[in-house]
Parts: sequence; structure tokens; C-alpha cells
Amino acid sequence: MIELQDIPELHDPVMILAFEGWNDAGEAATSTLLHLAEAWDADPVAALDPEDYYDFQVTRPVVMGRPGQRRVDWRTTRVLLASPDELDRDVVLVLGIEPSFRWRTFCEEIVDLASDLGVRTVVSIGALLADVPHTRPIPVSATSDDERTIHRYDLEASTYEGPTGIIGVVADAARREDMASISLWAGIPHYAGHVPSPKATYAVLRALERLLDVSLPHGTLEEEARAWERGVDEAAEADEDIREYVEQLEQAQDTAQLPEASGDAIAKEFERYLRRRRDDPPAAG
Repeated sequence: MIELQDIPELHDPVMILAFEGWNDAGEAATSTLLHLAEAWDADPVAALDPEDYYDFQVTRPVVMGRPGQRRVDWRTTRVLLASPDELDRDVVLVLGIEPSFRWRTFCEEIVDLASDLGVRTVVSIGALLADVPHTRPIPVSATSDDERTIHRYDLEASTYEGPTGIIGVVADAARREDMASISLWAGIPHYAGHVPSPKATYAVLRALERLLDVSLPHGTLEEEARAWERGVDEAAEADEDIREYVEQLEQAQDTAQLPEASGDAIAKEFERYLRRRRDDPPAAG
């Protein structure tokens, strides 16, 4: 861990993480952290050495700057610190790229840092492509593998079995260190997952509000979400197959939300969906 500046003693800090790549459909996870970092004027305090974890032919460095002041920026995973007025606690934001190798060591570095900073709650954010219509609220699940955490935050137990991304490994490492480890996952319409989805970012932000029991800054996300939905509407209207498919998804979701649709039936449908995904992992964001 490369320390960029001294980190003060923190008050009841919570760590929130998001990573580009397999876990970031529609860029919803990383966009949420970028939004919070900007709204809270978060300060970069540390970074992981990219030499240890990244294949630079995949995660290429970027040349930037004006003539005479140009430099190479080595993209990596960075740690930012915020002390938002609306929260009576500090927030450690971990924003980066899914590593190419040495995942266990990578996660050990992050969890060791969390422990050193006094973090007791770790929230990982992900987004996946799903069979959901863009015209309905973006679904965001909040789960944990720990019974105490489930009861404390009123979460669902995680039942997923299959391939995982780096946030799944970080969440497991945090739980093993007796931290409250929580995962938020947004479902992105797979026919509209190739572009950034501010509607999904807004949905994740609202889920964080419920989790932390606090109002968070929304900025222009609501307006951007409506504009995104109008854009997808127009694209769907221009393609008869997509339009009919969206109507089928709307009907299926609306039926599932009727009073007579039992919780067990919905859970079984979601389990079937997860089984289908095992052989069809989500595309990179």
C-alpha cells in the first residue's frame, strides 16, 4: 500500500468499494463511488502499487498533461477519505480496477488497511446484466453471508453460487476478519448495459441511503436517469424485437409484484436466473 498522505484517526469509519470490470455493468458501481467522492470532496490518501496486481497490456497506463508537463498515469486502485456532514462517521472509498492476478494478496492489503483504520463495516458495490426492463425501478439487492449482519441491517442472506469477481473475494476476506460485510448488487437491463446507466447509479445511491439510514447528495442523477430512460425508450421503439421483449419483461415483473405472488416464488425465480448466469457471466463494464 502506497500512502499518499497521513491518515488521521477516524470516527466509526465505513468502507465502500467498487471496481471497474466484470463487477461493473453499466458502470453503475464505479459511477456511484465517483459521485460520492465528488459530492464529499474526498481526498486521496493511499493507492495500491499497480506493478503488483495489473497486466499493463490489459490495464494500460495513460499519458496526460500539457506539452512540457506530460506524465504517465499508472491506473490502479486508490483509497479516498471523506468526512461528510450528513454522516456522523468517516467514509473510506476504495475505487479501482479488478486486478489481473494475486487476488488474495490484493484483498489482504485492502482488509489490512480497513482493520488499521478501525473499519468495522465494509460495503461492496457491484452491477450485473439482468433480465429486467429499463422502464421499471432498477433492482438493487442487499445481502450478506453473516447472520448477525443480516439481522442488524435487515438484509437478505446471500444464496448465489458460481463465478465471482473481486468484490466477492473482498467481501469474504472482510467477513473472515469479523467485519460486517455487505454486498449491494444492481441489475442492469442487458439490452442497455453497453452504456453508462445513471438510473442504476441513482438506484444504488438510494440503496446506500437505506443501508446507512441517511440522506445522500443526489446531484443531477435524477435528471440524468430520466434522460437515460428516454434514450433507451427511443432505441427500443426503433427496434420491434426489443420493444416486444421489453413488454414481456414489464409483464413478468409486474406479475411478480402482485400480492398473490409469494416471496418463495420470487426467490425461486431469482435462483433460476442465477443458475443461468453461471454459464453466462456478466460483461465487463
